[in-house]
Amino acid sequence: MTTIALKHENTASLAEDPRTLKIRLAKAIRRKRINAFLYVLPLFLFVFVAFALPMMQMARLSVQNGAGGDILHRSQVAMKDWTGSDLPSEEIAAALVADMVEARENRTIGKVATRVNYSLPGSRSVITGTARKAKSLQAPYLEALATANPAWQDPQIWVSIRRAIAPVTPDFYLAALDLERDMDGNVVFVEPERQIYITLFVRTLILSVLITSLCLLLGFPVAYLLASLPAKYANLLMILVLLPFWTALLVRTTAWLALLQSQGVINDIFVFLGLIGNEQRLQLIYNATGTVIAMTHILLPFTILPLYSVMKTISPTYVRAAESLGAAPSVAFFRVYLPQTKPGIAAGCLLVFILSIGFYITPALVGGSDGQLISNFIALHVQRSLNWGLAAALSTILLAAILILYWLFNKLVGIDKLKLG
Repeated sequence: MTTIALKHENTASLAEDPRTLKIRLAKAIRRKRINAFLYVLPLFLFVFVAFALPMMQMARLSVQNGAGGDILHRSQVAMKDWTGSDLPSEEIAAALVADMVEARENRTIGKVATRVNYSLPGSRSVITGTARKAKSLQAPYLEALATANPAWQDPQIWVSIRRAIAPVTPDFYLAALDLERDMDGNVVFVEPERQIYITLFVRTLILSVLITSLCLLLGFPVAYLLASLPAKYANLLMILVLLPFWTALLVRTTAWLALLQSQGVINDIFVFLGLIGNEQRLQLIYNATGTVIAMTHILLPFTILPLYSVMKTISPTYVRAAESLGAAPSVAFFRVYLPQTKPGIAAGCLLVFILSIGFYITPALVGGSDGQLISNFIALHVQRSLNWGLAAALSTILLAAILILYWLFNKLVGIDKLKLG
């Protein structure tokens, strides 16, 4: 009786003071939100550290000139009001010589010379060679520099130095789009023989679309079989689909080297069957063909699995009902069955396309010069040429292109309709 009385008293008190109920409800909701935030905090921190921070660093490198302004600090101040239309003043030349002497002693002249060489190929040797003689140069410094190397009589090298010591520059993005600035500061296309990056972007897009289409054409029948066959046969086929995941990517790509080369297994079979002559062996490797074949094989499971997950949920009674109402099997398939597989088709195509557009290892091994993608040149600038600014600009443009395509895909198909499993 006492317990019932206490409960009645508490109920009565809450009914008398509705503000207490609101406060307790607000506290409960706040507690749930805090708990939910704490649950996702580790994932948020991981995404921030592993993805957001590198993206921000990449964006910063794509517009940052580096330490050029710190090394040639006198020249940066002296060139502030120089228009660049003619040779610089004696004051600017004196400042550059003083900076060269200091940079030579600090062993930092190579950084500036390398950066200037990105804008003006061949200028690195001019700057480093002049820096070795800078200590002995005397006024008038413009004449002394021209005596040390006649290249200093060309205003273009001075303009390139001024651009290299600016804190922020668009030059890396211009170079990534095969553009440059002329002596007047106008943005123009580089010479046709130097235009490579737009071609690479277009090739990457075309090959990615082709690989995605082939994966869909090859993966759809396999997924249909997986969803239609009895369990014991479907399990065996699923093992064959998943088998490539149990082999290292490098091993699978290397295996294609043995299969596709001129004296490889595939050409030997074609010659044995009389389809081609021994002197007419097909060139299936170190070109775009090798890249498409190897990448299609590697990415095919990423199309099959989303398709299978959707097809498995489609009841066969729909097609039977359509056929019982007089529809031909092909009409029932295209009008009833196929529309229900769109979420799996969209998921598989999006997944394969995003993976293929940034693929690196396979094109590097089997692509040759015709099968290289933009990711291979990003790696080249990071590992060999050390032009991290250009690599960051190329990466940022590639990321922006993927986000735009993702936005278009969302508008046309709808991300909410994707079904990965």
